[in-house]
Amino acid sequence: MSSPATRRVSTLGAIAVLTGGALLAKTVAEQSLATTPGHAGPLQLRLLYNRGAAFGLGDALPPWLVATATGAITAAILGYASRAGWKQPAAMRWAITAIAAGAAANLLDRLPDGVVTDYLHTGWFPTFNLADVLITAGAVLLALSILHQDLAPRRRSEGAEER
Repeated sequence: MSSPATRRVSTLGAIAVLTGGALLAKTVAEQSLATTPGHAGPLQLRLLYNRGAAFGLGDALPPWLVATATGAITAAILGYASRAGWKQPAAMRWAITAIAAGAAANLLDRLPDGVVTDYLHTGWFPTFNLADVLITAGAVLLALSILHQDLAPRRRSEGAEER
């Protein structure tokens, strides 16, 4: 088992690496999709700019308000990851890491011009980006981790009752 300091540094380092990867993907998408959409397997690649939050919600709000709100949420997530997230079991730690990295990448993308760059399109779902994938995957992993933690004591007590 790794030391608390190692877990904390590795969690924050993973957040930084994943954030950088999402921002790099955004930059590549902007450069390569500026004139011509593309395909990546089942996904269409098309460049869109989202002024709102998730699914374009709040796109009519002033950009500074959307940036302030998403900045506050991102700061809270990063604060939790820094203070306590690294103390969680591995699956939960990875979930928090992915959510924090996705939130940070979207915020850093939004700050210069008030928009988030989206480039992954399925045809049946709103266009999204790699940061959104990190947030969604992290949320699913977090939910599964919490469910597993909640069910583990029940399974142990049910197993003890059967004996």
